[in-house]
Amino acid sequence: MEAVTAALDWALDGLLVLTLLWLGWRVLASADLFKGIAFFIAFGLVMALAWVRLEAPDVAIAEAAIGAGLTGALLLAALSRLRQGQGAAAANAQTEDPAENPAKDPAGARTGGRRRGTHAVLVGLSALLFVGLGGALLSLPTEAPGMSAPVAENLSTSGVSNPVTAVLLNFRAYDTLLEKAVLLLAVVAAWSLSMAPREPVSSPGRVLDVFVRLLVPLMIVVASYLLWVGAHAPGGAFQAGAVLAAVVVLLLLSGKSLPAGWEGWPLRALLTLGLGVFIAVGAAVMLFGYRFLEYPPDQVGNLILLIEVVATVSIAVALATLFMGGRPRRGEPG
Repeated sequence: MEAVTAALDWALDGLLVLTLLWLGWRVLASADLFKGIAFFIAFGLVMALAWVRLEAPDVAIAEAAIGAGLTGALLLAALSRLRQGQGAAAANAQTEDPAENPAKDPAGARTGGRRRGTHAVLVGLSALLFVGLGGALLSLPTEAPGMSAPVAENLSTSGVSNPVTAVLLNFRAYDTLLEKAVLLLAVVAAWSLSMAPREPVSSPGRVLDVFVRLLVPLMIVVASYLLWVGAHAPGGAFQAGAVLAAVVVLLLLSGKSLPAGWEGWPLRALLTLGLGVFIAVGAAVMLFGYRFLEYPPDQVGNLILLIEVVATVSIAVALATLFMGGRPRRGEPG
């Protein structure tokens, strides 16, 4: 019986590997951008299953929510804006004389040559990256002790019982702090590039409206559970924030509008709240003789919970803002 179980496990793992390789190739080789995005979303879902097989449920939840969900929605939104821009460019090109602009010549000689050169450079860089990663992988020791033992030894003093949460918010809190800063920087970069497009007000229809009304409360409950359970089981702020961001994205896609005036200081306050509270907690403990982000043993659990709650809100707002595709317009709903 054990041999049959082991054979089935090998077959399932092999199928996952082959499926991931095939989906990855289809993502890169698809000439149709929409098909490429669809394959990317499928890749994220299969990757989440692979993380489950690797006994990493925290990463699996994040992969399903971010890799397959929100990132797919971001890519689809970007594709929609790209097609709108291409439509406007095509309309302008019809009014111009191709002889006046050789770059827009239907023959496309110059453009085709540039594309081939760009592709050659990208292929070369990808090959170098592949060789570098392969060399680094082959140079790893056959037996690595890892950090599991030190984490297990100090888990009782971390304030939580989930080792992943202990590492992210206690033992290596600097990394998590910088990750939140990077996410905030991504929002600033998106805002500096363009304004959010004007979305037409439309009715989602009775079926979609009922579906959204049923699904949104359930997703909020799931996000709250993921936040609370992160102290002792797979979950946490990032997973909960991704689910809450999906709630906002779903509302926007169904034609719902956000309250007027939200694009001013309330939005900016929510975006910076997570990083600000994280830094404030790290600095406040220094007043009592501790180092930056070295929590007092009797308050470590409460401080981690506070950081995770505000981080959940900031992560959700940041991801939803990135989906909108630019800096919100003042005085306009949604």
